[in-house]
Order: sequence, then C-alpha cells, then structure tokens
Amino acid sequence: MTTIQAYGLLALAGVVLLTAVVAKPARRSARHRLGVLGRPTPSTDPTSSRHGRPRPVDLIRLVSGLAGLAAGVLLGGWPGVPAGVVTAVLLDRSLRRLETAATRRHRLREAADLPLAADLLAAALRAGAPVDRAVSAVAEALDGPLGGRLTQVGRTLRLGGDPAEAWSELVAVPGGERLTRAAVRSAASGAALAGALTRLADDLRADRATAAEAAARRAGVLIVLPLGLCFLPAFILAGLVPVIVAVLGDVL
Repeated sequence: MTTIQAYGLLALAGVVLLTAVVAKPARRSARHRLGVLGRPTPSTDPTSSRHGRPRPVDLIRLVSGLAGLAAGVLLGGWPGVPAGVVTAVLLDRSLRRLETAATRRHRLREAADLPLAADLLAAALRAGAPVDRAVSAVAEALDGPLGGRLTQVGRTLRLGGDPAEAWSELVAVPGGERLTRAAVRSAASGAALAGALTRLADDLRADRATAAEAAARRAGVLIVLPLGLCFLPAFILAGLVPVIVAVLGDVL
C-alpha cells in the first residue's frame, strides 16, 4: 500500500466517523413525539415492513463524506485528514440548512392562503360564530397546510388554551405573525377581531402584489446579464476580429 493510499484511507475513516457523529438528525418536537405516542405500536414480527424495508440512504451525508474524502486526498499528507473532516462536516451542515422543495411548496401555499383565511375568519366572526368555531370552520374550508395549522389553533382554543399559545401556530407562516398579534390583542382587550382581519387581508394582498412586481423587475434585470455575455463575444468575433485581421494583412 502506497503512502497516498494510506492517507486516502485515513481521510475516508475520519470523514465517515466524524460525519456520522456530528451530522445527527434534527430533534423532533414535543408535539411530534406526542403524536407518535398516540399511534398504534408497530408489529415486532420480523416479516413486518419495519424490519423488511431497508433504511433509506442519507444522500446529504454521502455527498458530504465523498467531498471530504476528495478534499483530503487532493490536499495530501497528514493535513489532508483534518481538511477532509472539516469539509465534510461544514458541507453536511450547510446542505441540511437548505430548504427542500416540499417545504418551499408548503410555505408558498400557506402564504397564498393566508389572506383568504383572514377574510373567511372575519366573515364567520361577523356572522356571530365564536372564535374557536370560526377557526375550525375556516380550517375545514381551506384544507391544505394552512388548514392543518388552523385546525390545531381551533382545537387549542376549544380546550381552553391560552390564546397566545394557540395562535402561535401561525407564526411560522409568512405574514402569520401579524394575524397572531391581532388575535392576541383582541383576546386581551375584547376588541372586535373581524375588522382587523379584513384590514390584514387587504395588507397581505397588497404586499404580495408588491413582491410580485419587484420580482418581475428583478427578473428583467437578471435577463440582461446573460444576453450581454452572449452578445459581447459575438460582437468581438463578428465585428472587430475581421477588421483587425484585414488591417494586419495590409500592414504585413
């Protein structure tokens, strides 16, 4: 075994060990653990899907380990071992912070449904429904990820939970913290919530239109850059190069 192969094996061992120790799965919330406790216990039969189905491959950990190994081998020597380990750990943590496509779709759908939810809540409250009943009715009408959050809010309110704790379920939704503040302020002061929700829905729609217009303008600016990068070499090759070649031919 050559020295380079030995260094490569050491780098691989260090990357695999530290990546397995540092890159642990995210801790589950207490609410998720309570939900798991309420589910039926899986069968201990060896032929069940739990024992028969292989564990999925953690692609992020695999890519991070390979990147760390590559960095260690390219650097070479004993310094390659810590360099590979640091590369693998940092890449693993960076990739796990990225938002997945499913999370982004949920976030965008929640943000899109929030103005409609505020309007529906205002209409239900004006019709005389209690807050918890109105929230539950809107949750059933909306469905989707925001409907699930509103279902949790309505359930907590019906069980007599603190309004601040109940409405905090919407804080993670873009714009939901404003609805949460309005609902908590209304519960504390006794002020009517319907008017605040209507104004909030109008503000959310205006903010969404402004953001869409800004994104369209930003896209127009970004489109110019690749066009310029394509046009400039073509201009040089088609316009300047023939003139320079002709001038040089006459001079020489």
